[in-house]
Amino acid sequence: MLGAMNTLKIGWAGRDISTDRPVDIPGQFHIRVSRGVSDPITATALALEGDADPAILVSADLIAIRPPLLEEVRAAVAARIPGFPVEKLLLNATHTHTGASYSGAIAGMATPSQVPHEGIEIASSDEYRAFLVARIAEAAAEAWARRAPGGMTYGYGYAVVGHSRRTVYFDDVSKRPGAAGRPGMNVAGHAVMYGNTDDPRFSHYEAGADATVNLLYTFDTAGRLTGAVINVPCPSQNSEHEWQLSADYWHDVRVEIRRRHGDIFLLPQCAAAGDLAPRVLHGKAAQDRRFRLQYGADDLASQRERIARRDIARRIAAAFDETLEWSRKDVRSDAPLRHTVRTIALQRRFITKTEYTAHLRELRRLEAEPFARAGTPEERLVHDSTLVARRNRCRRVLERYAEQAGRPRLPMELHTIRLGDVAFVSNPFELYMDFMHRIQARSPFIQTFVVQLCGVLPDGADGYLATERGVRGKGYSASLYCNRVSPRGGQELVDATVAALKEIYSGAAPRRDQI
Repeated sequence: MLGAMNTLKIGWAGRDISTDRPVDIPGQFHIRVSRGVSDPITATALALEGDADPAILVSADLIAIRPPLLEEVRAAVAARIPGFPVEKLLLNATHTHTGASYSGAIAGMATPSQVPHEGIEIASSDEYRAFLVARIAEAAAEAWARRAPGGMTYGYGYAVVGHSRRTVYFDDVSKRPGAAGRPGMNVAGHAVMYGNTDDPRFSHYEAGADATVNLLYTFDTAGRLTGAVINVPCPSQNSEHEWQLSADYWHDVRVEIRRRHGDIFLLPQCAAAGDLAPRVLHGKAAQDRRFRLQYGADDLASQRERIARRDIARRIAAAFDETLEWSRKDVRSDAPLRHTVRTIALQRRFITKTEYTAHLRELRRLEAEPFARAGTPEERLVHDSTLVARRNRCRRVLERYAEQAGRPRLPMELHTIRLGDVAFVSNPFELYMDFMHRIQARSPFIQTFVVQLCGVLPDGADGYLATERGVRGKGYSASLYCNRVSPRGGQELVDATVAALKEIYSGAAPRRDQI
């Protein structure tokens, strides 16, 4: 039972946001069209209310949260919850690469309207967005309506999920004999995304791995577990090449934890993981042997990533159980809640005159390249949409060059939420892990949940946010195509976030029994 003093109110709700319609699946350079639903993609809402402030946290199995979605969800929530300050709704994506498209292209990729696709039906992204907005708003409103006195506790466990996906070489890969770049896709250097480690010039991985799983649990007044926030520094992209809708490893996590704890609500968050991925790059033979022996898998070529998802789920569930066992000794019903939202401006990554000239030339070359005339409709779609994506990304470089002098900084929305001795902070990026560690190391809170891929403001900052060493190494995710904000802007994000955390922190040292 919780104590008599109870100022915290908690509500949960969720919705299935899957569709059987043949929608575009964003997450690759080429367009994929969904062939049904492999497992449900969902939206989960957690409503919190304290004496002074409210917050609604929503997580959705999507690749990113673009401005039209954030704006329309907030408008729909305003209509359903009169008087609720909708700027205090925080919407994040799990970054599944098998979610549905709701607003055309992501980060300059191709849209179905730009690519011929005779013989292939592709449903309207606007049609799906209307459905999606309604479902997310319903979940948020239901969670708010269901808020009731309850308690929370928090803690952390360990589960290795993400691994560095940037390999670094002793030499500049772009200068090797026969090396050829792909304008609009990559700018090679000493670093390569998913590079070959069986290479005599392989030096190291650019980043390490963060095995920390930040967890926040909620309870009703009888002490029953009602839900949890699970914050993992790894995108959900084991199934990133599939042509069916899927929540990726988060589906397996939900299945495994609910098998152990019943039908509780689970709200997944992707912590900073722009340079991480849920797969190993060396030791693959050892992993395959493990999968064969542990899971009885014979055809690993078709089962490997599905088994990896299940394996990840077991590790996260083990961390969930171990942390719950000791953290529930300290359930609080009077945790102070404070939620601030502000817009900050970050220095953009500038395009040089040389880069502009090179991409003007490459765009002309790409525009002269014809669409495919041979192959199946699907093969032509893959070829043509990749070509259009490369053109779009070159155009984006030219547009950024034209506007950067007049707009040297880009806005982003920063949420800072205090719940007792823990805090949540947001950003819209695929944020490199180092920036998260800089924030957490300087935070005054016992635990700080960094949540990436939250809503993007209109014409605001987004994309990968790479570190100084990442930009020096180049490669995908640290190239001029991927970064609208510079490493200096990343440090500005760190400093602004830490300042906001200190502002909402009372300054009082936690009691010994709270640590």
